[in-house]
Parts: sequence; C-alpha cells; structure tokens
Amino acid sequence: MRGSDEKRTPRSRARRAATAVAAAALLLPLVSAAPSGTAGQPRATAALPAADALQQAFADAAARYGVPQSVLLGVAYMESRWDGHDGAPSVSGGYGPMHLTDARTALAERPHHGDGDEDPRGDDSRARKRVRAQLPTATEVPARLRTLERAARLTGLPAERLRRDAAANIRGGAALLADAQRRLGVRSADPARWYGAVARYSGADDARTAAGFADDVYDVLRRGQSRTTGSGQRVTLGAAPGLAADRAQLGRLGLRSAAAPAGGSRLECPRTVSCVSVPAPYEEFGDGDYGNHDKADRPRDQRIDAIVIHDTEGSWETTLKLIKDPTYVSWHYTIRSADGLIAQHVPTKDVAWHAGNWYVNAHSVGIEHEGFLAAPDAWYTEAMYRASARLVRYLAHRYDLPLDRQHIIGHDNVPGTTPATIKGMHTDPGPYWDWAHYFRLLGQPFVPTAGPGGGLVTVRPDYDRHRPVYTDCVKPGQPCAPHGSTAVRLYTEPSESAPLVKDIGLRPDGSPSTTGVNDTGARATTGQRYAVAERRGEWTAIWYLGQKAWFHNPAERPTAVDAKGLVITPKAGRADIPVYGRAYPEQAAYPAGVPVQAVTPLPYKLLSGQRYTVGNRVHGEYFYAPTYDLSRHAVVRGKDVYYEIQVGHRVGYVRAADVDVRPSGK
Repeated sequence: MRGSDEKRTPRSRARRAATAVAAAALLLPLVSAAPSGTAGQPRATAALPAADALQQAFADAAARYGVPQSVLLGVAYMESRWDGHDGAPSVSGGYGPMHLTDARTALAERPHHGDGDEDPRGDDSRARKRVRAQLPTATEVPARLRTLERAARLTGLPAERLRRDAAANIRGGAALLADAQRRLGVRSADPARWYGAVARYSGADDARTAAGFADDVYDVLRRGQSRTTGSGQRVTLGAAPGLAADRAQLGRLGLRSAAAPAGGSRLECPRTVSCVSVPAPYEEFGDGDYGNHDKADRPRDQRIDAIVIHDTEGSWETTLKLIKDPTYVSWHYTIRSADGLIAQHVPTKDVAWHAGNWYVNAHSVGIEHEGFLAAPDAWYTEAMYRASARLVRYLAHRYDLPLDRQHIIGHDNVPGTTPATIKGMHTDPGPYWDWAHYFRLLGQPFVPTAGPGGGLVTVRPDYDRHRPVYTDCVKPGQPCAPHGSTAVRLYTEPSESAPLVKDIGLRPDGSPSTTGVNDTGARATTGQRYAVAERRGEWTAIWYLGQKAWFHNPAERPTAVDAKGLVITPKAGRADIPVYGRAYPEQAAYPAGVPVQAVTPLPYKLLSGQRYTVGNRVHGEYFYAPTYDLSRHAVVRGKDVYYEIQVGHRVGYVRAADVDVRPSGK
C-alpha cells in the first residue's frame, strides 16, 4: 500500500553502491578521492616540524608576493580550513591549504571503490588502466580546475612540489592572488581592496557564486579564526570587525549573471547562497504507482519539526540524474561539494521520501550533501558547510525550529520504524561530519549551559585531536586513515579495554558493536545531549538504549560539556516502558477508509530510574497518501501525546502517558 513505511524505505545500500560505481564514468572533470592513506600509506608531504611553521609559511608567502597576510589566511581558511589533508585531492581536484586545482592528476590518482573490474585481492590495475584511458587532455579540463598549473608558471615551482609541500602550496596561492590583483589594476595593502582578487580566486564563472565565496572570506576576516590543524599546526587569523570590502570590484571581473530558475520555479533559498531549481518529478508511471514525492501543504496541514542532514554517497551528476527519476526516492535540496551550489528539488511544503521513516518524512526537510562519508577530506568542504548552514538558518527561521541537535539531525539519527527496519537505516553523514564546526556556522556553538549538577552532558570532543580508530572505510576490517571525528565511543565499563555497549536492534543475537565506520551501535555524536548516569574519575556514563554507557571524558581534554534541560523517566511503578520509532495516533483516531497504522515497539526498554533527554513534544499524527489522486490524501490526528527522546545514537518516541517529565538536575 502506498503511504506505508514499507514503501517509503531509504535507498538500498546495493543501489547506492551501484550508483557510486556509475558515478566514476560521469565525474569528468570532477573527481573523487578517499581519505589519504586508505589505499595504502598516507601520501608524503613536506615536513612542518614546528607547530607554528604553517603560520610562518603564510607570513613568508604574503610578504614575497605583496598579498595582505590576512587575505591569504582568509582564502586558505575558506578553501581548506588550513589543512593539507596529507596531499589528498578534493572532489574538484584541489591540493593543499590553498586548494590549487589539478583535476587531471587528481582523477588519475583516485582510488576505486567497488569497481566491477577490481581484483578482490586489491589489484585494481585493470580499473586504473580504463580510467587513465578516459582522462581528459590538459586543454579539455576547464581553467578553473587547472590553477595549480598557473601557480607553477607564476612561481617557477614544480607541480609535484605544489601538490605535496604545504609551504610551496601557500606560495602558489599567494602568487595567484597577486596576479588577480595586478590584472584588476589595483595597488593597495588594504585588505578591503582585495575583494575582486578573492572573488576571482574562487574560480567561479558567475557573479553570484564568486561573490558568495568572497563574502565568506571577508566574514572570516571580520570574525577571525584560530585552529590547530589535523597535522598539529597552530594557525591564527586576528579579527578585523570593522573591515568593509570594496564589493564594487566584482563588476570588473566580467562574470556572467546566474541563470534564472527553470520554468519560473520559486526557489526557497536565502539570498546569500547560489541556488538553482532541479525539480523532482511528481508523476504516475504505471500499475497505479507514482513518484517521487507527495503533494502536501506544510506547515498548514503538518508541522515541520526537523531538518535531516544527509550525504549522497554519490557524485553531483549522479545525484541529479536520480532525483529526476520518478521511480526513485526524493529529497528537498542537494548541496554541491566543490562550491556549495544548492539545487532545490521538492518544495518544502511537500513531503519528500528521504529518511526511510514515513513519520519523519512527513515532518521534516531533507538536505543531501554531495560526498561519501568515508572520504571527508575530499568532499566535506568549507564551501559546502557554509552554504548548508545558511540554508538551515533560513529554514529554521521560516519554520520556527530551534537550532539544536534535537531539531537538526543526521540521517544516522533517524529511528527505524519497526524492529525489522533498524538494520537497514542509513548511517550518513557519519562520524567525520564536523557537527561542532557546523553549529558554529549556524551561530549556535555547543557551550556549557550548567555545572556538573546540571544532570546532562552535550557531547563535544575536539574534532581535530579526537581520532578514534574506525575500520571498513575501503575494505572490511581494514583501518581507516587516522582522522578527526565528531563521535565518542561507548563502553560497558569505564575502560577502553571493556566491551563496547550493545545495540540489540542492530544485533538481535546479542553480538557486540564494532569500530566499523557505519556501525552506530556504540556511538554518541557531537551536539547530542544525554542524561548523566554516573561519573567515575576521567569517565562519564550516560543512559543509552536502556543501559549505562561509558565514554572517556578527562578534565584536561573533555569530550563533553555540562548541560541542563528536561528529561523523561518511566512513571513510578513502571519497571520499564517501550520506545517507538514513530509517533502515530491511537486506533480510535482513524476515520473510515484510512487503514490503522500499527505502533510497534522497538526492541529497547527504558528501565525504572533511567533518564533520557527530551526533544519535541508531539501529538500522534499520520499522513495518509496512498495514491497519485490527492483527493484520497488525509492527515489523521490523534489525542495520544509523544515525546521525542535521545534514546541512543538515534532518536525515539515514548508515550507521554508512560513517563514523567522533570528538570534534569532534580
């Protein structure tokens, strides 16, 4: 029956894997890359022995080419957050802190994942030969994807050194900025007068995208930044709050205006982003079936109470092909990795099929981000983070959503609807999505809201320094390259030698959780709030899936901050209470002609005395949309009230009649 959760399932892993393979032939001139070291040893880069060597490299390059040091630092922050990623290229073929682009080389180096020609023993020589035969010539690659070549001419440095040596890479970026400024005919040491050169550095061929990049750089200059990179380099950019850029320079770059949306579509995007319309089809395709979303009238008929963050596990081109397929699923927006371009597919008033949970679909907006969760350095770019944050701020304001992790969730936080669906739920955007940075961009950083007596903790490890071991990024059992992570690992006792906590929904046989990059069974992620169960030395225990779960939380390097809020606990006299994956109405609420939807408990029990943090308070509701014929659609509202809670890594729902709600500190 259309309209059931079984028909609104997430994209199957098999199909997503197949589309990722198909993307390999479609990515020219764009490229993909696994994290450094995933196909062997990490790529070698020139050593930067002192912790301030990178800062000095920026100072030296700025002086050499007459570029204001703050401008050079600001551009590099926008391009890479000052990381070289061990020489691994980004999705658009960019290398090093300055993201110097060399798409042809990047494509030739790209590891192959799941290619049908790969030898199962790891010999992918046939696949590599085929890809090399498809490589574009140098003249076929657009100039914006060949900035490393230009930097080599301007500096006289070999291309290989510009790719691998961070200091040389910074010199190359400074030379490009100086050349752009010279072409504008502007001679000035004032950072305000470098706006045109910064916009040119973006490589965009339209004015709106170039201006968006430059505006972001100047926002960084005004606010300042300080960061320890993944390689341990300390870099600081002092704030210049009064800096006013000379935006009039943009008109001298000769860039085209962005095209109007196709068909006069009304885009739902903030004015500060580059946004296009790529509509998803709403049409029948035989046998009474239709796709790929449902018409609705939100928020008039149903409240929007969540924004779901996804990644595509595929390229931009493949993703746009899929969204146009009425037999496939849908989502509201896709954000491109290389430059943060946003494509809107489904009006936010309509219900897209993105979360694998029909209740969540009916009450959320889905945003896909181009990329692969196991390759964050290549795909999770600053441009993407910033465009996404602007879009989420816009949507949150429009629909009156708090900017917190109870309302801005990952696809990996969406619950299964029944015990049988838990294993198939998706795990994106994964443990490498930087939620702390994302929420700083949203203007809501995760800070302490209470002392130790507050009763809650907000998970917040230091992303760059926190590097738990993950496996399975490329091959089963193989360790992933060391990388900063947004998640802490949970143990049955306060010791890293203790077993990981179990998720009986993922593993009904009782087998333990693993360190797999897609295993969410023993994981708590940045921004999620949990009730404190116990503290012991450097360890903190939280209530998690009906059990105590311990994570390392030393005072000198904390992985969580104290918080307060509301919690639920089972009503007095109840030994345990059930948890649900959806908040559907009671049977009496359904009118004739609308089939009653079962509210099946998940396999988790919340025991007497345990506490869990409260998110949304909602009335039971079901959106009945069985056919293409809108006259048969209905919204069923019940009297049952539910609380959304942080039950484990994913959220869940409990009936208000089963619980008491109280402040966390009592």
